[in-house]
Amino acid sequence: MKREERRQAIMDLLVADRAVDLDALATRFEVSRMTIHRDLDDLAQAGLLRKVRGGATIEAGTQFESDFRIRELQDREAKARMAEAAMALVEPGMTVMVNDGSMAALLGARLAGRAPLTVITNNFAVIERLKDAPGVTLIALGGIYNARFNGFFGVVTESALAGLRADLAFVSTPAVAGLQAFHMDEDAVRTKRAMMRAAGASVLLVNHRRFGRSALHLLADLADFDVIVTDAPPAPDQLAALQHGGIALTIARTAPISQDRGGRE
Repeated sequence: MKREERRQAIMDLLVADRAVDLDALATRFEVSRMTIHRDLDDLAQAGLLRKVRGGATIEAGTQFESDFRIRELQDREAKARMAEAAMALVEPGMTVMVNDGSMAALLGARLAGRAPLTVITNNFAVIERLKDAPGVTLIALGGIYNARFNGFFGVVTESALAGLRADLAFVSTPAVAGLQAFHMDEDAVRTKRAMMRAAGASVLLVNHRRFGRSALHLLADLADFDVIVTDAPPAPDQLAALQHGGIALTIARTAPISQDRGGRE
């Protein structure tokens, strides 16, 4: 097997299993541990994985989030259910903000079904999917392109948001610890906060796997969001802490769901 084929196979395993073992990879591909070390080093340098003791993972860390191309392949069924739950909050004629992220990209692709709409986004995948959508006025936020998040960030993005207003802001996060949401990237945090300030209501989109995790930067208190959409209940201790803190979740299900408000009456 050629080097690039082996590295693609490693990434395929990571998408499926979220973590890989160095010795198991060496045995599987019939190469030395040092060869696998070099493969993982190069993939880590490209931002595709995070090396850990004895292997690698694509699970988020306090300063790591896997590349958009990887996250786009993960948890598709859960993301689809969350997108449908979020769509129940959107009405024709609204102005809607959508932030970066693979979950938000899936939601953005569905927004054409609620036209007429105005959609404001820094998410390149959403821009691509809505650029020709009939009935959608698309406002693409400029800025510095970040390939890992497949979006635009920085002073230009934040300045544009300061002059805009929306009915809803859809904001995603890779980490929720206690009663707060976190993110590993400072530029992404500033853009998400700017969207929240510019919107009449803010909706947090978070996979249930991301509860009980932290990241480098505080994004917001959960009580700052009007609705929190997730795909399944978090672990019992985490759910109990949320309930004790007065935070309600909208659990995206295959059947019609009720719309709980996340921390506000």
